[in-house]
Order: sequence, then structure tokens, then C-alpha cells
Amino acid sequence: MSAQTAMSMMSVAEFALWAVLGFLFWTKKLHRRFHAIGSYLVLRVASTPVLLAFLLLGNLLASQRIFMDVYFFLYWAVYIASAVFLFFVCMEVFRSALSAFPGLMKFGIVVFRWAVLASVIVSFSTISFSHRGVLLIPSVAYGLMRSVSIVELCLLGFLCLGMNALRLSARDLAFGIALGLGVMSANDFVQSLVVSAYTSLTAPWQFVYESVILATLGMWVTYCALPEPARQPIMVPANSLIFRWNEIATALGHTGTQVAVQPAGGFFPTEAENAM
Repeated sequence: MSAQTAMSMMSVAEFALWAVLGFLFWTKKLHRRFHAIGSYLVLRVASTPVLLAFLLLGNLLASQRIFMDVYFFLYWAVYIASAVFLFFVCMEVFRSALSAFPGLMKFGIVVFRWAVLASVIVSFSTISFSHRGVLLIPSVAYGLMRSVSIVELCLLGFLCLGMNALRLSARDLAFGIALGLGVMSANDFVQSLVVSAYTSLTAPWQFVYESVILATLGMWVTYCALPEPARQPIMVPANSLIFRWNEIATALGHTGTQVAVQPAGGFFPTEAENAM
């Protein structure tokens, strides 16, 4: 079997896994809990055959530039839309993980949005604007996806460190989604490093890269296929640190009853002596 044939078979398997994942996600009505993930899966499953059709037409009818031009704009439009959806996917996973602590979730969402904004600014500051016209589109798309990958890795790190405090099970779908996104992001970063530093390993690494994607999709299919353990009410001591943080975060931004505090007239023992 040639390398090209093997890669084609792996690409077909990837599309099949995306389709199975989307089918399970919608059959089990998981899109009601994770709206952005449902939209992202629809985009992936629906765009792949369309992109493949324009690519094949462009290769078969090389004299007709229109097909390759449409493929170029359509591909990068899907790429940028995927990056935007993944931002909202990360936010949904974050909300789900902190759903038992509404105060921390509300405060964390604000911090999360600022972190996303900072990541986008840092990523776009590294883009070279030497290209003009349509050649700038891939640079902007890669910069946006790079910032998404950073957010995904940070989200996975946060969940791994806070699993105990949040009482989050490793079988929870939110953790499984975050784990898969983190693995894919790390896979993308390693690929960009290998391709830029060792051009001779580009072809062999493609098989490793695609294998990681297939394994991640298989893991997501397993998470969706298996019954998710029901979340039990979280019981934490009243003096626990996370309970106090949640109470403080809940109180932020709320103006409660105001109490007037009068300055003391003197030292307490002196006032007590005068009262006697």
C-alpha cells in the first residue's frame, strides 16, 4: 500500500468518525447542553464533502480556475468559522465544569473572556502583514486558530488542576471534550514545530498527526456512546476555601443592605467603666 493511499484511507476514516460523532451528539440531544459543539460538528460534517467536491473539480478541470478560487475562499471561511466556534466551545465547557458554583462561574466567565481577548491580541501581534490581498487571509486564520489552541490548552490545564475541588469526574463529557481539544491543540503545535524544523520528517509525521486525530475522535465517540454519570449535588464544608470563593464571587457586583458604622467614642474598657 502506498503512502498516498494510506493517507487517503485515514482521511476517509476521519470524516466517518466526525459523522458518527455528530450523529451520536444529535441523537442523544447533547446539542441542547452544548450548543456551540453541535454547531461546530454540523460545520465539520457538512463542509467536508463540499470542499472535497470543489477540490476534485479543480484538479480535474485545471483550466477552470473558478473551482480552485472557490475552494480557496470556502476553505479559509470554514477554517475561520471553526476557530470562532471553538472559542464558544471552550466557554461552554468552562460553564459546564463550574455549573455547581454559580458565583465562580460568573466571575470566571469574565476572566475567561479577557484571557481570550489577550490571547487573540498576542497572536495577531505576531502576524506578518507583508502580504497583501487574499494572501493575508491564511495568516489571519492561522493566528486566530493559534490563539484558540492556547485557550484550549489553558482550559485543559485548569480542569486537570481543579478536578478535585470542582468534584469533576474524568467520565464527565465536559472533561472529555476539553481533553480532546487539548490533545488536538498540542498535536497542532508539535506538527508546526516538526514541519518548520525538520522538513525531512514532514511526510512520516503526517501519519502520526492523523493518527492522533483519529484517536481523539474515537475517544469523543466513546464519551458520547457511553452513559454519562449523573452529577450529584456537591456537598462542601461551610468553611471550605472554594465555598468562600464562590460566596465572594457571588457577592461581587451586588449592592446589598448598607449598614452605617459609627466611629467608636473611646477605648472599650474606658466606656464600660463610665457606664457603670
